[in-house]
Amino acid sequence: MTNTSHLNATSEKPVIQLREASANYGGLRILHDINMTVMPGETLAILGRNGAGKTTLLHALFNMGPTLSGTIEIKGQTISHWPTYRIARLGMALVPQGRGVFQTLAVHESLRLATLAKTSRDKALWSLERIYNEFPRLFERRHSSCAALSGGERQMLALARALLTQPDIIVLDEPSEGLAPLTIDDMLVGKLRFLASEGITLVLAEQNVSMALKVASRAIVLSAGHIVFDGSPQALLDDSALHQQHLGI
Repeated sequence: MTNTSHLNATSEKPVIQLREASANYGGLRILHDINMTVMPGETLAILGRNGAGKTTLLHALFNMGPTLSGTIEIKGQTISHWPTYRIARLGMALVPQGRGVFQTLAVHESLRLATLAKTSRDKALWSLERIYNEFPRLFERRHSSCAALSGGERQMLALARALLTQPDIIVLDEPSEGLAPLTIDDMLVGKLRFLASEGITLVLAEQNVSMALKVASRAIVLSAGHIVFDGSPQALLDDSALHQQHLGI
């Protein structure tokens, strides 16, 4: 296993910080004065019902789509008005909802494209060889069309593409969506725990509360664009009233 313990190991400053951040689509306010920090190496689960603002919050981190106000900092850099590609070059990758695979490409071609992304790292920690070692199913399917992959295989591919951009922050939008329970437990949870052990900061938006809390070191609950909970997974599990009101459990 490649030693990546140096990733974020000595920094005590947030790698993501939002201050009074709001987001609008047209004239519709989706996020309301969000204050949020993500520390190096943290795994943050952003939870909430459909329409709570989870995807909008993730898109705001990449300046994708919504009109923003307030302050968003990535690794100490205020990213207001930055293009998305420049934000990604800070070492942050997005695994989008629906995986976003190129249907007409073979798996190997799709992965090779991801290696072309520029990075500020002096040395690449993730090579195609390492990807195939960590995701042996992708090696088996490397000549297959992306359109022929199962949901779990597509999620592996999307995560592998993100890793090939050499990030130390990975943002995942509904990574368990459409996956069978066994695939979630056997593949997704295990891979996210592994990446967390490698020192990668993870931010995942999820409706699957049970899955998210298996990997999270901290949880935020969004409701109608407001943060209504920010604390430990255990504290969230213990708050049955909040579950019923904001998560529908």
